Amino acid sequence: MANVQSAPQAHNQQQQSKKAAASGWIGSALEYYDFFIYATAASLIFPQIFFPTGNPKIAIIASLATYGVGYVARPIGAFVLGHLGDTHGRKNVLLICMFLMGFSTMAVGLLPTYAQVGLWAPALLVVMRLIQGFAVAGEISGASSMILEHAPFGRRGFFASFTLQGVQAGQILAAAVFLPLAHYMPEDQFNSWGWRIPFLLSFLVIVAGYIIRREVDETPAFTEETSQGEVPKSPIVMAFQDSWRDMIRVICMALMNVIPVVATVFGAAYAVQSAYGIGFKKDIYLWIPVLGNILAVVVIPLVGSLSDRIGRKPPIIVGALASGLLSFGYLYAISIRNVPLAIALSLLMWGIVYQGYNAVFPSFYPELFRTRSRVSAMAISQNLGTTVTAMLPALFAAVAPPGSTNIWFTVGAMTFSITVLAALACASARETYRLRLQDLGDPNAQPVPQAEYDRVRLQSQGGAHVAV
Repeated sequence: MANVQSAPQAHNQQQQSKKAAASGWIGSALEYYDFFIYATAASLIFPQIFFPTGNPKIAIIASLATYGVGYVARPIGAFVLGHLGDTHGRKNVLLICMFLMGFSTMAVGLLPTYAQVGLWAPALLVVMRLIQGFAVAGEISGASSMILEHAPFGRRGFFASFTLQGVQAGQILAAAVFLPLAHYMPEDQFNSWGWRIPFLLSFLVIVAGYIIRREVDETPAFTEETSQGEVPKSPIVMAFQDSWRDMIRVICMALMNVIPVVATVFGAAYAVQSAYGIGFKKDIYLWIPVLGNILAVVVIPLVGSLSDRIGRKPPIIVGALASGLLSFGYLYAISIRNVPLAIALSLLMWGIVYQGYNAVFPSFYPELFRTRSRVSAMAISQNLGTTVTAMLPALFAAVAPPGSTNIWFTVGAMTFSITVLAALACASARETYRLRLQDLGDPNAQPVPQAEYDRVRLQSQGGAHVAV
């Protein structure tokens, strides 16, 4: 039976829920602001200033390779930071992630160029990128777990969705800072020092993030396990022993990152690169991520709230299958050189439909695992799946190279196959939205009856925290 908590208890927990959501939002915004400005700089400026200029093609390849290095470091960061999150607390690991990401990004803005120090310049750039990739591996799993464990029962999907809203907002912020500088600043000034400004501005986000995160209490679930001596020495081993099936499911579902890859990486190359012969202008594709992220910021909390009403699985399954089908239309629109249709389908596929998955996985993934191994299990499995998708642009280009026929159908079929796999993985998992927090990760746990759940959820929406 549920009982409403006292007013002071309810007010304190409500405040902690909001602080945890704000903490997750700003941390994710910082992490992906940094990732986005690095990706943009790796394409626009790093080949000229961090690598030998004698062979421009090699410089471009090497610069983009440093971007990929960040994904190589993510599984390593997932193991280390997941362990820390499960043994030393969600709050502590999130502070570590934030400082590692923030200071490594600032350091990029202070690095000497190839002309100044020779090969030390690209070597230091790779080191900073490795630290960035290491740090980002623990952010979403740690933030999602913290928000989930602070959130009122019946609203976990809504609150946890702010982790991913922060991801999209961080990319909008990066575009708002970087693109005007690149466009309006004289090229010699931008190449000399202007490109450093977005990296150095990370300091402001670090300060804001620290102020918010220090105000968040450690989660009651982790604190209770600590007090009872149930924190494991090796949560990674426990995760593989207890939850390997769900970890495989998460790896498969995380392959849904194929949709943003198709929308903004392969799709952009297919539309813009002269070898493919389509001929879209580059500035058009600079706006697709911006507009897509603006749509996502609006859609994400709505879908997160919807998952609290109908469950986690329906939005993920529908989002996976529908966005996979839309990839055919998007790539076909590029193939027939229809710019308005390509933009509209990209925004529909990625900015709206894909959010059925993107808004819900921050609550669904951690709900699949027990408190004592939650961060490790989610971080390892999600980052392994995401790392696989980092190789997909090269695979698509190899299977459907310039000059081949039916490129839109070939890549669309591969994309849809991956989204079907993700949908099947989700369908095979248990539904989690009506499980009590202490029962999450228990395959034998019984959900709260629907009528009781609906009553508790409505009370939580009215500001009352309810113990179930």
